[in-house]
Amino acid sequence: MASKNRIQVDSAKISKAINSGIPLTITTYTLPHEMEVYMGDVLTTFLTELDQKQMVEYLNYCLNELITNAKKANTKRIYFKQKNLDITNADDYDLGLKTFKEDTLNNINYYLGLQKKAGLYVKLILQVRNNKIKIEVRNNSSLTVFEYKRIHDKLSRAQQYTSIEDALSQILDDSEGAGLGLVIMILMLEKIGLTEENFQTLCENGETITRIILPLSEKTQKQIDIISAEFVKLIDSLPQFPENITAINKLLNDPDSKMSDIAMQISNDVSLTGELLKMVNSAAFALASPCHSITDAVKLVGLRGIKNLLFSIGTMQTFKAVSGDKADLWTHAYQVAFYSYNLARNFFAGKRAIIEDSYICGLLHDMGKIIFETSHPDLLEKVKAVCESKGISADLIERLIAGVNHGEIGSEVAKKWNFPEVIVNVIKYHHDPEDAPDDVKSLTSIVYLADILTYYQTDEVAFYQIDSEILKLFKISNEDQLKKISDKLQASFKKDQEN
Repeated sequence: MASKNRIQVDSAKISKAINSGIPLTITTYTLPHEMEVYMGDVLTTFLTELDQKQMVEYLNYCLNELITNAKKANTKRIYFKQKNLDITNADDYDLGLKTFKEDTLNNINYYLGLQKKAGLYVKLILQVRNNKIKIEVRNNSSLTVFEYKRIHDKLSRAQQYTSIEDALSQILDDSEGAGLGLVIMILMLEKIGLTEENFQTLCENGETITRIILPLSEKTQKQIDIISAEFVKLIDSLPQFPENITAINKLLNDPDSKMSDIAMQISNDVSLTGELLKMVNSAAFALASPCHSITDAVKLVGLRGIKNLLFSIGTMQTFKAVSGDKADLWTHAYQVAFYSYNLARNFFAGKRAIIEDSYICGLLHDMGKIIFETSHPDLLEKVKAVCESKGISADLIERLIAGVNHGEIGSEVAKKWNFPEVIVNVIKYHHDPEDAPDDVKSLTSIVYLADILTYYQTDEVAFYQIDSEILKLFKISNEDQLKKISDKLQASFKKDQEN
């Protein structure tokens, strides 16, 4: 009967979140048993997807401890309010604790009902970014000074014990469980090579946040590096960048070149001229009137803009020469390019370089994924064989093929083709804008938002999963604001595709 009530875990959603570096969040108000089990199942699947099975048992214990403490903290607020006690007053706090445990245990459903009515929640957030795993439990009851001190006392005491048995034998105080669970949790973390520094407790915007941050195991990181290196070797088997575009770029980079020479060189290539004018006249650039000549295009878009568009066309021509079905990937690429350019124009109106670079960076952000998709099956099998011979699990190889680390690999291709450093860096960091070099942070944030909006529009990503710091950059404080921007971009892109 219990198995029938078990909430099913969506492993595909977990895998997508891992590949995209977006957070997974589960919110509950009363934390029934089936929700506790579900949270544990999600954590297990999450860690298994990351090839971190050795941590499952220990981290599930830690999770149970954290969510139980969060639930108890919420219940305590309700209990103190019912007893007309001030939880921030030391005397009231001590008085309330004397009866809290017995009273609430004997009538838990009543207090949980009030807790839900008051909107007090417990939230689990799981995320992997920059080769670090974050497990976070939040509840919207700020810690009191006494609770904060109590937690840190227990963290300090945990350092005195050499084992769980040692802790159990020495802790005698029974009030609130004396923080024994917290002490055991720290000892559990130590068993997987972590310290109290990997555990944080803080209050922020009315929430109490307990957070465990841990690196991927060295073994997994080494394996990812090996697989990535094998894929980078595939780059040498990709066709060279088109010679005609390389020649034009040399002219563009020559300070002695005349505008007329550049325009003539481009115009001599009928196919290239057609592609370039088609791009310039697309709805993305929203020109007041159609552009009919390369000379006009250079004036309207600028030399840097033309150069970037030539990189775009050259990349597409190169990948079209490689086998594999790329239709969906290119549609997504065009959409992100369109969104990036329009976000740049609207939010960074005075930054010409950002606007000029936004389209190509959006178009090529997933170059690594395109490589995975277009790599010949024989080459992929060769990579798998090399990796398996080194003892790397097939699951990890499949995850990389599905897109993990695609930013790193895409940036390697951009380097091979001598793309400007700004493009290389945006491709590399488009899922992690906070780690991008300072000079491309804004541009990387634009591409990040443009990319994630495409998933938001298909309900694959929820508002809460979008990086809050990026939203602040665009002055987006609520979902209604995001939805207005999203709807406008989506409608404009749809119109562009119909023309």
